[in-house]
Amino acid sequence: MNYIKKIMIEVQNCVKGDSTEILALYEAARKLQMKREMVVWPAFEASFIEQEIAEKRQWKIVVDGVIVCNWAITFEDKEIWEDKDQGDGVYIHRICNNPNFLGQRYIDTIAKWVKSYAKEQKRPYARLDTLGKNTKLIKHYTSAGFDFLGIFHLKSTAGLPAHYQNEKDCCLFEMKVY
Repeated sequence: MNYIKKIMIEVQNCVKGDSTEILALYEAARKLQMKREMVVWPAFEASFIEQEIAEKRQWKIVVDGVIVCNWAITFEDKEIWEDKDQGDGVYIHRICNNPNFLGQRYIDTIAKWVKSYAKEQKRPYARLDTLGKNTKLIKHYTSAGFDFLGIFHLKSTAGLPAHYQNEKDCCLFEMKVY
């Protein structure tokens, strides 16, 4: 007899108990970024992640009880988006895949989720950025429905995390939600 196992994919807010696992995912992402000679994220402090969790800005995709992907959101991002940030977007940051689940296109799940979430928040745009001229990520994000707006030179990075300090070229992506 053949059995087909139904895989449960859920998008959930992260909870405080997730912070250790999120930090491990970020560390795995850092190693991959170094290996691929990309812009490398800084090592984030647990208190930083826990603050985002407390503010309900850390999200995760869970498959059969395992965090396979996570990301953070903000509701403003003036340092990166400058005048384009009019209080009308949900900004996605630090998409991070579990290294045991690479290649599963969780960006499609995130895109579907952010469309619904942005509508609930009455924000007509979903936006994200990536540093450098990463042609693979440009293709990846546009294949999920984000429009590539171009590469912009960041003017003021003083309020941004460390990885924005050395790389000023930033790819901007936007999806019109409604």
